[in-house]
Amino acid sequence: MAISEFAKNFHEKMFPGYKSKFLQTDPEFIERFDNFAFDEVINQIELDDKTRFMAILATLLGCQGVDEFRALVPAAMNFGVTPVEIKEIVYQAVAYLGIGRVFPFLKTANEIFEAKGISLPLESQSTTTTENRREAGTQAQVEIFGEQMRDFWKSGPEESRHINLWLADNCFGDYYTRKGLDYKQREMITFCYLSAQGGCESQLTAHALANMKVGNDKEFLIKIISQCLPFIGYPRSLNALRCVNDAYEKFKV
Repeated sequence: MAISEFAKNFHEKMFPGYKSKFLQTDPEFIERFDNFAFDEVINQIELDDKTRFMAILATLLGCQGVDEFRALVPAAMNFGVTPVEIKEIVYQAVAYLGIGRVFPFLKTANEIFEAKGISLPLESQSTTTTENRREAGTQAQVEIFGEQMRDFWKSGPEESRHINLWLADNCFGDYYTRKGLDYKQREMITFCYLSAQGGCESQLTAHALANMKVGNDKEFLIKIISQCLPFIGYPRSLNALRCVNDAYEKFKV
């Protein structure tokens, strides 16, 4: 068995001129992995390459694959993912993963950009202020989830109501209102964070439904799960598939 020509060519597009040391240290493993991840999966899943790599980067944040993230950020850029889009993927992850898990990825992205001569900070993508972030966040929730979210920020028991407020002003008002990515892309990367980290199937089902509402249909989400399977494995991928199926039943109603 040998690495297929397709896998070799795809790897060359990701990393022009680079020869992996694993070819010497782990040739049997790298043959199977490259043939699967960079041939069989790619040819099974019809996705544009930019979307493919955005999903992979978000998935690596979700599963804490910082070493693979470091390797694949330049590859993603070779397939058209811009520095702004990469930073937006990292920034939005804080709302779903927390800064404790995202901090190493922010440092890594900055190191890569600086090594490439990309001036930091990047152009501002913010569209909200301290004064209007809650209202703008609520509007984003309404546009994604539906009118029932209009007063969500002031709902719930008094002792925990502030968390629903924070979902509006921080999660949506600070991140979803930013330029650089549209709602479809933001819901797609949120789906990837949640599916990759595991243990949050309720939220994953809710965001699978939100994806469908903004136009990322069931077929698309299954493609995203399939594309990211080599990076998170079968258990979390199968959990994500179940959540998509559950969301689709609600979406049909």
